[in-house]
Amino acid sequence: MNLRTDTEKREYEILSPLASKAAESRGRVFSEEKCEYRTDYQRDRDRIVHSKAFRRLIHKTQVFIAPEDDHYRTRLTHTLEVSQVSRTVARILRYNEDLTEAIALGHDLGHTPFGHVGERVLNTIHPGGFSHNIQSLRTVDKIEDTSRRRGLNLTYEVRDGILNHRGNTVPFTLEGQIVRICDRIAYVNHDIDDAIRSGIISMADLPQNDIRVLGTTHSDRINNLIVDLCRHSEGKDTIALSPEFSEALLNLRAYMFRNVYNSREVLAVADMEKVDLIIRSLYKYFLEHPDEIPGIYRQIEQEDGTHEAVKDWISGMTDRYALRLYDRLFVPHSWR
Repeated sequence: MNLRTDTEKREYEILSPLASKAAESRGRVFSEEKCEYRTDYQRDRDRIVHSKAFRRLIHKTQVFIAPEDDHYRTRLTHTLEVSQVSRTVARILRYNEDLTEAIALGHDLGHTPFGHVGERVLNTIHPGGFSHNIQSLRTVDKIEDTSRRRGLNLTYEVRDGILNHRGNTVPFTLEGQIVRICDRIAYVNHDIDDAIRSGIISMADLPQNDIRVLGTTHSDRINNLIVDLCRHSEGKDTIALSPEFSEALLNLRAYMFRNVYNSREVLAVADMEKVDLIIRSLYKYFLEHPDEIPGIYRQIEQEDGTHEAVKDWISGMTDRYALRLYDRLFVPHSWR
């Protein structure tokens, strides 16, 4: 039978000298007895997959809110695609695939309902603003609970990767750096796929110089970016694309922000004014009625204040739950 200690020893034989080793983890905030069979990173992955926040991702928007087409990405399918791309890179470079997978699966747990539109609204109305990467760490540290304690008590390496998958600080592990870049590789390309499916853009609209560098099809671009990332990062102490591929990907990302994420058509489909109304109304209501906040959020209110509890409560909602709750609180029964 394969014991945890056997797996930990095998990591030193199989993985790159630059890879993070489970036996060398900086540990957890609260000490725990180790599992007999799973490494700490494997346990972190399992805790994330079994969390309520992970399950809710299936009903959270990626770009297109409440789409009629069954094939548009959700926050969950985005997370799975990031995990798949990241694990592929980690396997090729012989870095720790378990750590990479745990970070990838947990990186977006703090996203709001209604995608980036919802995040913008909450960032505007909540004192101190709102960032989904900070909220993702807060979700695994304080909001999710287990039978033993509040929070999932993840390892330092996984927590660092979740927090720093975006922003100015780069993860200190190479596995975290892999997820940071693969998140961008995944969302730029799958959002192009969804935008073309929706008819908002066509392949001919994309910047053709960058398409010639990266590839003309979705699968070609993903494959070419993975190959470039691995070739340019192998044996180095940082994970990075080649300058040519990095520039082309950034150009595609900038194009998507101009023509999709911030386009009038997408924001009209998202009905941003209604999203704004829903989130603002819920936020104001629960600030005035904190006694109606459920369970764990009442404890958070006592510890961190009403604003934090309300922000945690609303950011954790799915699109459809926020809609149902708004309907129950603000729409007269006679109108239904």
